[in-house]
Amino acid sequence: MITESIPQLLADINTACAELDSVRLMEVCGTHTVSLFRSGVKSLLPKQIKLISGPGCPVCVTSQGYLDVACELAGRQDVTICTYGDMVRVPGRSGSLETMRAQGAKVRVVYSPRDAVIFAAENPQRTVVFLAVGFETTTPGTAAAVIEARQKNMKNFFILPGHKLVVPAMMILLQSGEVGIDGFLCPGHVSIVIGADAYRPIVEQFGKGCVVAGFEAADMLQGILLLSRQLAEKRPAVENAYPVAVKSQGNPNALKLINDVFEPADAVWRAMGTLPMSGLKLRDKFRAFDALEHFGLTEGPDVEPPGCRCGEVIQGKVEPKECSLFRKRCTPMSPVGPCMVSSEGTCSAWYKYGG
Repeated sequence: MITESIPQLLADINTACAELDSVRLMEVCGTHTVSLFRSGVKSLLPKQIKLISGPGCPVCVTSQGYLDVACELAGRQDVTICTYGDMVRVPGRSGSLETMRAQGAKVRVVYSPRDAVIFAAENPQRTVVFLAVGFETTTPGTAAAVIEARQKNMKNFFILPGHKLVVPAMMILLQSGEVGIDGFLCPGHVSIVIGADAYRPIVEQFGKGCVVAGFEAADMLQGILLLSRQLAEKRPAVENAYPVAVKSQGNPNALKLINDVFEPADAVWRAMGTLPMSGLKLRDKFRAFDALEHFGLTEGPDVEPPGCRCGEVIQGKVEPKECSLFRKRCTPMSPVGPCMVSSEGTCSAWYKYGG
């Protein structure tokens, strides 16, 4: 539990940074990005600290090829696509799921994978495909839905696998060396599942500190304070500033669900290419629920819309204001890339709350 007041936390951060020339911290999570803007935390930090947005928005990192397959399936007469709401408005090469729905495609917004299972059970004449995107936070729900569908011997329920793993992406960003990162503010909700210890390879292999933080202003300031002290004292470490929800080993039941249904696999991330062992595929005994295999489809190339720099934004290479489309052609009402669509997108946060 955080007992310091926000003014005291800010004073402590200033003290910790007094001897540091610059501090570049990446908030991996899209929810952190939005919360940092909305709470005003970014504007209160000392000038030495620069916060960089990372690839923590599930919609933003989903490749164009995945979306194209989803749109192709939506165009089939007997298929109903079930998806989380943010995916509906992401522009694809042939339009979005939203535009396809306006033209008669069956696209349903659901709040959980089980909603899709229930819909499939109630509509056996339709083939239901759930768009399984998201990080470890949402993966256990998908795994549970697949297990339920198998137990019920359902023949009309499938998933389009698109889940991603956070830690491999963080490590690949560091390996590339293209973005200077001094430490990571790690996502609270993902860490509830994977545990704080999951970030130890980043400290051990790259010497970069990792602090798990919650999403209130005081939570995030506490995380920034701990990272600042690590840098000042030259002692990178994994620290958990969210112990009320996050344990060292994570949630063993959720991890077992994931491991029972999925196995690590190479995955395509928007504008980042194919990252080794950064995604999940269905294990052999559940492969019958893979929509790609059932329909005999393959994901096409990952192509960015002309002029869109969303791929660079999610890697921390540029800020939204450096994109020539930002606030001009690309707005929340007329988005060009997913970073402006998603409620966790960096471009959306910059647009709503200012840079």
